[in-house]
Amino acid sequence: MSSHPAMPVEADRASADATFRRAAWRFMPLLFICYVVAYLDRVNVGFAKLQMLNDLHFSEAVYGLGAGLFFVGYFFFEVPSNLLLHKVGARRWIARIMVTWAVLSLATAWVTTPTTFYVIRFLLGIAEAGFYPGMILYLTYWFPSHRRGKMMAVLTAGNPVSGMIGGPLSGYIMHAFGGVAGYSGWQWLFIIEALPALVLGVVVYFFLDDRVQNAKWLSEQEKAHIAGELGNDAAARTHGSVRAAFTSSYVWLLCLILFGVIMGSYAIGFWQPTIIKASGVNDPLVVGLLTIIPYTCALVSMILVGRHADKTRERRWHVSAPALIAAVGFCICAFSGNQLVPAMIGLTLAAAGIISALPMFWALPTSFLGGTGAAAGIALINSTGNLAGFVSPTVMGWLKTETHSLTSGLYLVAGCLTLSAILILVFIPARIVNR
Repeated sequence: MSSHPAMPVEADRASADATFRRAAWRFMPLLFICYVVAYLDRVNVGFAKLQMLNDLHFSEAVYGLGAGLFFVGYFFFEVPSNLLLHKVGARRWIARIMVTWAVLSLATAWVTTPTTFYVIRFLLGIAEAGFYPGMILYLTYWFPSHRRGKMMAVLTAGNPVSGMIGGPLSGYIMHAFGGVAGYSGWQWLFIIEALPALVLGVVVYFFLDDRVQNAKWLSEQEKAHIAGELGNDAAARTHGSVRAAFTSSYVWLLCLILFGVIMGSYAIGFWQPTIIKASGVNDPLVVGLLTIIPYTCALVSMILVGRHADKTRERRWHVSAPALIAAVGFCICAFSGNQLVPAMIGLTLAAAGIISALPMFWALPTSFLGGTGAAAGIALINSTGNLAGFVSPTVMGWLKTETHSLTSGLYLVAGCLTLSAILILVFIPARIVNR
């Protein structure tokens, strides 16, 4: 007798699962590809560095400052950009972001002085501001907390996939196109890799649906499934306004935690080619091929961690443990003594740890932020945390110029990751994030 009432419930759950799978297959591949291109255009300067510093007579400190200035523009325009996305819709705003950053990334091919390099990188940060937090916010419109970990892992998989594709592609472009039409290989790198963003910006404008109610491809019953779970999820959130987000001690603590994780992320993004080259590998194509190893391991690790986090509904350790593993990886890189094998082991651990921690981190704020508060809070956390994208390459570039080694910079990054892990475990209560 007791089994009969459960049958409609089970059938309803299966129908809801099917609806969310359909939604995921509808737009997650597009968002994934967009993120691949975004990350590629953000960090391809790390590969261009292998040639452009000699061509333009830039120092390591000039490169580090220019690479980091992206995040200054990003910081100042992140919150306004995400609030505009919440107001005008993801379709229009993400399309605008992609087209403008593509134009500026293309323009990087013609920088000639440190000043023009700084200006372009700063403007590129302004153009891209709101892209990643905008996609995180967009996922909150479609997936409740207990389904979002896997979606975040799928989206952030664009990071390692960008490395897997972008490393060999960037190396090949610089290897094969040097001198074509009078341009250096690093210039062709910026020209060719900017074009996909232009195309994808147009695709986003015509393909993306802003909200569930705008999706003509869903039936009314399917819309009800999604709306019902989102409604239940929203009821458990405690910060639904801009004021509540900006005055929350947890939000500001998460800004600091993300800062530490991002220190590691851009140590990988901007310095991995340099670390590999310092191990005796000089051909840009070979450097690019070797970057496949850390990013492939990171992709597998991230998917497994995301699935386990959703299954157990545990969030804190799924951020902290990978962050600590990444810290160990950076220490191994520092100890490697410019030997290729230990350097690759260290880079693999660092990439796997950071890339697994990042999507799981975003399960923390989205567990208690909702509505306009989510738009503002996510953007505030992301923009403040991403100031590490300025600090990391700038400080590491300065330390490398002063000490002629990346060792001290790598230890600094490892310390930041360790601190982030400790802050999560000590100060973020499980009751507000493990849902």
